[in-house]
Amino acid sequence: MRRLTLLSVIMGASGLAAAQVVTSVTEKDFLTDMPVVLSVSRLPQRLDETPGAVTVIDRDMIRQSGARDVADLMRLVPGFQTSMAFETVGPQASYHGAFGGLSNRIQVLVDGRTVYSPYFIGSVEGGLQTVALEDIECIEVLRGSNSATYGARAFLGVINIVTRDSADTIGTQAYLRAGANGIRDAGARVGWGSESSAFRLSLDRRADDGLLGSNGHNDVDRVNFRADLRPTAADEVQLRAGTLGITAGKGFPGNIDDPIRDVRYGSGYVQVDWRRALAEDQDLAFAYAHTEESYQDKFPYSLAPLGINDSIDVDVSGRSSSDNLSLQHNWRQSPTLRLVWGGELRRERVTSKPVYSTDAALVTDFTRLFANLEWRPAKDLVLNAGALAERSSVDGNSVSPRLMLNWHVADGQTLRVGGSGANRPPSTYEKSADVRYYWDGHLLAITTQSSGTVKPETVSSSELGYMGAFPSLGINLDVRVFKERINGFIRQFNASQPKDYFNQDDFSVQGLEYEMKWQPWASAQFRIAQAYIHSSMVDQGIHTDSGMTLAAPRLASTIAYVQKLPGGLDFTLLHQDSGTMTLQGAGRDDQFAFTRTDLRLAKALRLGSSRGELALVVQNLASPYPDYAPGFAFQRRAFVTLQIEN
Repeated sequence: MRRLTLLSVIMGASGLAAAQVVTSVTEKDFLTDMPVVLSVSRLPQRLDETPGAVTVIDRDMIRQSGARDVADLMRLVPGFQTSMAFETVGPQASYHGAFGGLSNRIQVLVDGRTVYSPYFIGSVEGGLQTVALEDIECIEVLRGSNSATYGARAFLGVINIVTRDSADTIGTQAYLRAGANGIRDAGARVGWGSESSAFRLSLDRRADDGLLGSNGHNDVDRVNFRADLRPTAADEVQLRAGTLGITAGKGFPGNIDDPIRDVRYGSGYVQVDWRRALAEDQDLAFAYAHTEESYQDKFPYSLAPLGINDSIDVDVSGRSSSDNLSLQHNWRQSPTLRLVWGGELRRERVTSKPVYSTDAALVTDFTRLFANLEWRPAKDLVLNAGALAERSSVDGNSVSPRLMLNWHVADGQTLRVGGSGANRPPSTYEKSADVRYYWDGHLLAITTQSSGTVKPETVSSSELGYMGAFPSLGINLDVRVFKERINGFIRQFNASQPKDYFNQDDFSVQGLEYEMKWQPWASAQFRIAQAYIHSSMVDQGIHTDSGMTLAAPRLASTIAYVQKLPGGLDFTLLHQDSGTMTLQGAGRDDQFAFTRTDLRLAKALRLGSSRGELALVVQNLASPYPDYAPGFAFQRRAFVTLQIEN
């Protein structure tokens, strides 16, 4: 914290001259009206009345950060760990612990559609790459379990990506980005129509050479379409469709099970959302989404252990798909009582003979019923009581409850207290994996074979929160004290051959996290995010540090300083300081701490009727730091972006 304080003083001094010249504020919701979030309880709620702590990253902050994808933006959220590696399809983000190479204990939504992949051991890496940052209106991040609203996948948190309304993007936009480490990004967007029927088509590519030491050359190609239709005064219809393709180099030299090679991940989706206003105080919403995924991965497998100077091609490719159908009813019974309730049907299908030793699709059906009640028993009290009942065709029934009380102690001062529970059933891979290598009709090896005995993980969490606004000081503060007890944590047992999955650990995660927005003068803002996290094993009710990996750093901090300068210039300095933690793709003994500092300087442009921006970004001003594995490092990257829109 001393480093952050010193950095704040230095940056503050550098902006005093500019403060006397520029008076505009860059974040529209900063210290103005309380932002309204949509995804926490499925009810539109003010930020200080949601049943949990929420970080909102708006469109201005996305641009000012200099980030190139959503995973990198999660560094702004207290308690998150990120990796820029493409070893697990794409860059990843996890909350309160990177418990392995895949991030499978948070839910990611794009406009309400889950992009959680059923193909891998459950993951969101591909989903985080679904849309370009230029098409995002804001990102809402609930820090804590939200299975009471979205079911099993929201075990430890939810990232909800909200894209821009088509009516707000009528016209054209194009950008080019190039720089060190082979960065070569490009995108174009066209929007047309009117407020009653607006359309948008976006195409973009994100490409670079990856982490230092990795088998880089990563390409992300996207096409996204959105239509916003208002056929009647009571109806709103949204149509979305898109494709995503990721081609990446991955693997490790000399690793027989994970050698150097190229892999390809592809996905496509269609989504329909329809909302009808039934009356002034109630509406009905229907949504359907279909997603297809494919994964192509072939690599040479050495026969040297058998005394044969040759290798065979091993193919672990496969496909998956999901269908999601939901219906919900919002009803305001009175000024003090609101209710949202509904149901959801979801089917996931995974097919891969190399991974499951069968040509048949492995199918999992989810049936969900949910409800959330917002009640104001007194003027300054807001009670959120909700639950989701879920039935899995593979793992049976579960209920995820939540109860949260928000007390507006005084104007701009809110206390929040409550708790929740959640379940995470094992993924198809954890439950049914059967990975076999054959040569000339002979079985060479069974690398992973699940016994199928693994049970769902459970988490019970409690929290105490505080939100405070201090207009005279230009400060907004959000503090969360939490305790999460995780039982039956699923781990792969590597000592056995073949490898299997077991409910191996019970442990608790507890700590404090906060974020603060500070506007010391009219043309500047600071965002400070800090988390202190302590994890401990639970053995017969006794907490101990022995055997517990540092999945999350004990102390991690991020500070962003944004300054408007004369002449249409924008300046951003973003500094991250992470304590020791285990790398996502490494063993328990591979633990590192790191710091990273990014700089961005941008100039607003006017070219006739067009407007644009020219920006220089330098990521990681210091020396390279370890990322994902000990042999990989995130090095300095400098790039320039030119964006024009009309």
